[in-house]
Amino acid sequence: MTESRRPLWTAVGLLPLAAAALWGASRLPWGATIRSRPGTDATTSVPVPGAEIAPALLPLAVLALAAVAGLLAVAGPWRRVVGALLAAAGLVPVWTGLVQHTDADALWGRVLAAAGGALMVAAAVVLLLRGHRAPRLGSRYRSPAAVKEAARAEPDLWQALSAGDDPTESAEGR
Repeated sequence: MTESRRPLWTAVGLLPLAAAALWGASRLPWGATIRSRPGTDATTSVPVPGAEIAPALLPLAVLALAAVAGLLAVAGPWRRVVGALLAAAGLVPVWTGLVQHTDADALWGRVLAAAGGALMVAAAVVLLLRGHRAPRLGSRYRSPAAVKEAARAEPDLWQALSAGDDPTESAEGR
């Protein structure tokens, strides 16, 4: 792997991990509701999954996966834009995981949410600092239509020579 593509692959590797952590956090219990049975003094504790307490977890997991495709499709300063969006989005599960008041027994869901958000923020930092330098994947390949368009845009060197012009001379030097 070349040095210039390392930031891109680092971010592409971190984002699926973040998505998996966020999805897992949405499935783990974050709290419990106590329900009493009608007509009796008995109560039942029902676990509440993280998706009900923090409904943003699943959409953020999908966003992390979609960002992988976005990173592979864009290049240059647009990767910084993706990085800035990921940084803002990654702070949501970090804040929710660290601040959300839940049962002490349901700690792992919160920890996993904070870890998923931290992975998103780490990918964002890599993109903000170095992602714009990584080349766009597939940039050396062009579609046949793009090749034809580029050929039309280039001057026909043989016709210029036949007309007595020097095609190597710039327009400013004439």
